[in-house]
Amino acid sequence: MRTEAFELPEDLKPKLKKAKRLEWITLVYLATVVVLMYLVMGSSQAMKTAWLEDALSMIPAISFLIASCIYNRKPNKKFQFGFHRVFTIAFLTGSVALFGMGLFLMVDSAITLMKAEHPTIGTIMLFGKQIWMGWIMIAVLIYSSLPAMYLGYKKLPLAKKLHNKILYTDANTQKADYMTGFAAMAGILGIGMGWWWADASAALVISFSVLKDGYTNLKDAVEDLMDRQPLHIKDEKPDELVVKAENFVKSWDWVLDAKVRFREEGQVYFGDVQIIANPGTDIPKAIEEGLKKLHEFHWKIYDVTLMPVEKIKDYSEK
Repeated sequence: MRTEAFELPEDLKPKLKKAKRLEWITLVYLATVVVLMYLVMGSSQAMKTAWLEDALSMIPAISFLIASCIYNRKPNKKFQFGFHRVFTIAFLTGSVALFGMGLFLMVDSAITLMKAEHPTIGTIMLFGKQIWMGWIMIAVLIYSSLPAMYLGYKKLPLAKKLHNKILYTDANTQKADYMTGFAAMAGILGIGMGWWWADASAALVISFSVLKDGYTNLKDAVEDLMDRQPLHIKDEKPDELVVKAENFVKSWDWVLDAKVRFREEGQVYFGDVQIIANPGTDIPKAIEEGLKKLHEFHWKIYDVTLMPVEKIKDYSEK
């Protein structure tokens, strides 16, 4: 069991620092978006839905920043395995909020559509000229989409390097934020053309997108808490590090055969290694040396138990 505080490798520390900086920028930016959208949304269902989505999208950034202050605390008597799962908890919290809001938005938009409500968009006097509020709404939607896309693209490579799912989800959602903006713009233009149904329909499309993201993230978060095998965050394929670590252990001169089993604890992996040792091996000394080698093999391998066994138990599906 590891008892020291967790430290990222030196080459990843600047990336975590940059990720934190981007999340702070995201929070300030989203706060301005939420205020502006609230001021101009009027009776548009699409604008209301986009506004709620933008307000909700602050949760991952807040969760990441809070988790970043906790995850590397030293294990103690109460939390003997450390605090790495705080990132998984943050991921679960954001996923539940996203899924719940998606359900609410979908029902709310559907009810509005069934009631056949006819929203109206008024005008405003600006610099002595009468301007349709729809154009101002569209300008705000552009502001809510383009910078978000840029922030998402900047965060994605950092999330992959840090193996951080909540950062990756936040980045991926922001990268695709233009779809929400375009859907809301379509609804507003539909109102301007006299299509009363366009606004609620656009809101329904946005709510389906939110619900889909919420369901996918919630499923991943729950499976992580159930100790699913480690997966890549970018494509959900099994992380080849597990096989590499197993082959590495098998290459030791005192090992006849071995089986590695890991689970994700936030950014890092915990697990056990079953080992059939050569007869005559000094087991305690070999295990101490083996643990040191594994910890040096890759930064993700944080807490591992080496178990000498007579027969290896295979957990793979038959």
